[in-house]
Amino acid sequence: MTTTETDARSSVRSAAHKRTRVAKSRVGLGLRIRRNWQLYAMLALPLIWLAVFAYWPMYGVIIAFKDYNVVSGIWGSPWAGMKYFERFVESYQFWKLIKNTIYLHVYELVATFPLPILLALFLNTVRKKWFSRSAQLITYAPHFISTVVVVGLVVVLTNPNTGVANKFIGLFGFGPVDIMGDAGMFRHIYVWSGAWQTMGFAAIIYLAALTSVPPELHEAAIVDGASRLRRMWHIDLPAIVPVAVILLILNIGSILSVGFEKVLLMQNNLNLDTAEVIDTYVYKIGLASAVPQFSYATAIGLFRSVIGLVLLVLANTFARRFAKSSLW
Repeated sequence: MTTTETDARSSVRSAAHKRTRVAKSRVGLGLRIRRNWQLYAMLALPLIWLAVFAYWPMYGVIIAFKDYNVVSGIWGSPWAGMKYFERFVESYQFWKLIKNTIYLHVYELVATFPLPILLALFLNTVRKKWFSRSAQLITYAPHFISTVVVVGLVVVLTNPNTGVANKFIGLFGFGPVDIMGDAGMFRHIYVWSGAWQTMGFAAIIYLAALTSVPPELHEAAIVDGASRLRRMWHIDLPAIVPVAVILLILNIGSILSVGFEKVLLMQNNLNLDTAEVIDTYVYKIGLASAVPQFSYATAIGLFRSVIGLVLLVLANTFARRFAKSSLW
């Protein structure tokens, strides 16, 4: 077959595909729904959930700009403008909350973000499948343990009188230590208990990305004399970089949001200097206080969301320019 014949067949094929796409685009939405109603029915439930629990609550954001009271309702309450935003920025708690939240999130990001990548690379290079599967099962099983149970385990293990941690410290002649009451230890306990709980499950995403690596690349590298570490660095790692960049962008976008439930459960009167973050503060003034301040709490939550959105856009722009990978 000549080159001319090949080019002619390729042009005919592309023209046929183009006609097919044009024909599909001319089919009405109603007809497409009737033809594929099963797929649209499956899509309906997630869309309903998204509308009810993600978009409809945005209506309540209005109270951040009002002196809201329950009797008058949202629209009956008087407008307050930027009053509650200014109040938060000027409050003595502002910098403390910002510092605690960012410090905790950045510490968690730096300490735990590389761990699933390293675990996935390790499991991908293990030759014995039974060992790889067993290690994967053991590492991602903690993900299915409730946050309440995890915090309960931490409290029991660090108990000053009966905890295993204090029994171990006692072997070296030191007295019992109230680890959960130490403000300096709170961040370490939070981050590394979270790493134990989430590392294995997060590695599944990277393992899925590694399945796209053609085996021929490894075979060619072995023939060229590349070691396992070299193959991991030059073949496996570049394959998961796009996924890692996207997850990093999402993490940066949520820099002012940390695990609310876990932080709240680990808090006590002794470690509040480092344990009080924006999420727990919003909960306390908005719902747990004797006189709930709905407008003030909503303003703080909206402030956090706007900052997160700005950081997400900046991180995405930076990644698209330098890493050639982005969310949009």
